[in-house]
Amino acid sequence: MAGKLMHAVSYDGYGGGAAGLKHVEVPVPAPNKDEGSLDTWNYYLRTRCHIVTTDVAGEVVEVGAGVNNFKGGDKVVAMLSPFTGGGLAEFAVAKKSLTVPRPPEVSAAEGAGLPVAAVTAHRALTQSAGIKLDGSGPRANILVTAASGGVGHYAVQLAKLGNTHVTATCGARNIDFVKSLGADEVLDYKTPDGAALKSPSGQKYDAVIHCTTGIPWSTFAPNLSTTGKVIDLSPGPSAMWTFVVNKLTFSKQQLVPLLVVPKGEDLDSVVNLVKEGKLKTFIDSKHRLSKAEDAWAKSISGHATGKIIVEP
Repeated sequence: MAGKLMHAVSYDGYGGGAAGLKHVEVPVPAPNKDEGSLDTWNYYLRTRCHIVTTDVAGEVVEVGAGVNNFKGGDKVVAMLSPFTGGGLAEFAVAKKSLTVPRPPEVSAAEGAGLPVAAVTAHRALTQSAGIKLDGSGPRANILVTAASGGVGHYAVQLAKLGNTHVTATCGARNIDFVKSLGADEVLDYKTPDGAALKSPSGQKYDAVIHCTTGIPWSTFAPNLSTTGKVIDLSPGPSAMWTFVVNKLTFSKQQLVPLLVVPKGEDLDSVVNLVKEGKLKTFIDSKHRLSKAEDAWAKSISGHATGKIIVEP
């Protein structure tokens, strides 16, 4: 495919919102030894510099000399490098280690929504919170904040595969949606009890999957069990300070900053859960690549329910 051009969407600096996106024609990328080139017909919007997005689903069109687990025509889901992005284009290259087969039971749009968000939720629950998704293990009370969003809606579903009682927070318009995901009780975050994270049934949380920002440790602490932990998916300076202080004071309650290093086996796990009907990608909206700025605007508004998908 050398010499061919493709349509892509680039972003050459932070700020500017949707107006900062540029539609460009650039050379089709060629795979290196350990990469494959994908015809990426579905994308999940995620802000990155240059050609944006990291989460893709598509069809393999070419593989590098060192790739023997995929061939042209294979349907796949992949996570691109967060440093280079490249997904918001007609073609992209992906490392073989971060590419997994997409079975027929998983649509391209469903697959494109999975890599960062579902893998993050999966890692937070299984590794940081210690939840066994086969339903075994001790009973645990889980709180999921921002439960109607990209990561949150996966976290609720995954948590309910374990032996858990799930409390969730969201806006009033999404309460029924979050209940449909399996949450046992749902709080409107704008109400006094919602802002205080107070469980309607008086539960003390063993783990919080914290998918938003702006909630201080002083709000979490009274609601945690004796050994409860807050797993912060986007920790800022305040969260890091709390993490250090709690460690230094030997507090049994902990704040755990979650920094996800992508692994192909995690992506394969969530794809298979979708295949088995145990996990679902809920799609807020779909947008054509030629209208990527509409998807971008919806994403940065903070009001998407589930995932935003861009298609060519």
